[in-house]
Amino acid sequence: MGPTKTPYSIETYLMRYEELLREYTWVIQAAVLCALTILAYWLVRRTLLRLEKRFEDTTRTPWDEAVVRALKRPVGLLVWLVGLTMVGQMVRAGIEAPILDSIESIRDLGVIALFGWFLLSMVEQGQLAFTRNRELTEKPVDRGLVETISKLLRILVFITTVLVAMQTMGYSISGLLAFGGIGGIAIGFAAKDMLSNFFGGLMIFLDRPFHVGDWIRSPDKEIEGTVEHISWRLTRIRTFDKRPLYVPNATFSSITVENPSRMTHRRIYETIGIRYQDAHKLQAIVRDVKKMLSNHEAIDDSQTMIVNFNRFGPSSLDFFVYTFTHTTNWVEYHEIKQDILLRIYEVVTRHGADVAFPTSTLHIIPEGVPEEGGAPPTPTGK
Repeated sequence: MGPTKTPYSIETYLMRYEELLREYTWVIQAAVLCALTILAYWLVRRTLLRLEKRFEDTTRTPWDEAVVRALKRPVGLLVWLVGLTMVGQMVRAGIEAPILDSIESIRDLGVIALFGWFLLSMVEQGQLAFTRNRELTEKPVDRGLVETISKLLRILVFITTVLVAMQTMGYSISGLLAFGGIGGIAIGFAAKDMLSNFFGGLMIFLDRPFHVGDWIRSPDKEIEGTVEHISWRLTRIRTFDKRPLYVPNATFSSITVENPSRMTHRRIYETIGIRYQDAHKLQAIVRDVKKMLSNHEAIDDSQTMIVNFNRFGPSSLDFFVYTFTHTTNWVEYHEIKQDILLRIYEVVTRHGADVAFPTSTLHIIPEGVPEEGGAPPTPTGK
């Protein structure tokens, strides 16, 4: 007969089960934690989607919607990061895997990266929300300034995130900052023109002496045209003969810039001369011209309006017209100016006078007649 098998008792099975349960408890806990992570991700995702929809439909301010959109992806990944990190810690405790010893450092770096991602997304969504809100309320928006501030904030967030991550990994950033200060001084001396143009562009964005689309000119330089583009180094201007003019931004810090696009009115300033023989009609002409300007629908009579006899010219009696139009449009202004000049000429001719032109008077003295105040001619003879 062969050897007989000793049957296990119930107590033996229970003891074996308890040993396995104690040995592989981490598996059950890791599985439960994975399930909880999936559930938490689903709840967070669903909550953020509902909030986004609600803010989009009911709120007037776009900022809450921007915050939700910026949070949507980083928060979802944060749930996975925290959950999987905890699972990794349980696995490491269960099987004692040295490869998982750095899981806490990975978690910390992941949290820093996700927070930086959220800030970058917030800057981008804030830029879009601000621009959209200004357009909906029909308020002017300087896109160049908004984009510049947005770029500066993104650069600041990126650099700060990198420095915090390096500090978390155990690197000392004090030496890096000191080296960056010395290197910055060296770079500043080497690229002073580039930096001056950079800060010149920054001052343009902050002071806003002109925007894209404005007509500008400088009495100090031969600069006149329409602004097409403002970059960090150059401003592109389209001159009136359709040639592109590239001006370094540093130039605008040392010259005077006029912005005719922001004028409130356009001025008509003309001098009209009538003949000297029409001097007795001059007062009536000046009075009727001023009355005509006051009644003209294109002239702003709330602004300075002057129509006065000005001077005795070489061949005319001159009076000047000084007034302002409502429009600032260049083409429309010249149409109005033409109409004003034609009406002035009608006023002059209606009074029987005429506009003077350069004339000269020639006095002819007959032979033998002495000039006024002169001595009589000396008789001649034998």
